[in-house]
Amino acid sequence: MPGIDQVLARAMEIPGVLGAGLTDWTSGLTLGTAGRAPHGDHDAAAADTAEVVQAVARNATFDTAGGNGEPLEDLIVTTGSSYHLIRRVPTAFDSQTCLHLWLDRGQANLAIARLRLRDLATELVEY
Repeated sequence: MPGIDQVLARAMEIPGVLGAGLTDWTSGLTLGTAGRAPHGDHDAAAADTAEVVQAVARNATFDTAGGNGEPLEDLIVTTGSSYHLIRRVPTAFDSQTCLHLWLDRGQANLAIARLRLRDLATELVEY
């Protein structure tokens, strides 16, 4: 089974990926990174990612795990030149981690990147 560094290295193989990170979204701490970070700072990107996930997780409109719906899986944020894919990584011990991919909008295929990110998150859970 792959570890964090191996999963992040595989994330960098997804077409259009500029950078990847694994973050504890309750604290904003970086657990691992690969490639570049927006504005050159992986720790700031992790903290910002955590804030986004926390905001959505607090909102019952989007996170329906407490009701009859499925739990929040991922978030997609778009800018003029990039995509940010954030995937919560559910574990048996209720870990609060997420994988974040930063993609070049001109080179990435959002659907393929999302599917690959799902698979990578599954690999982390099995680790």
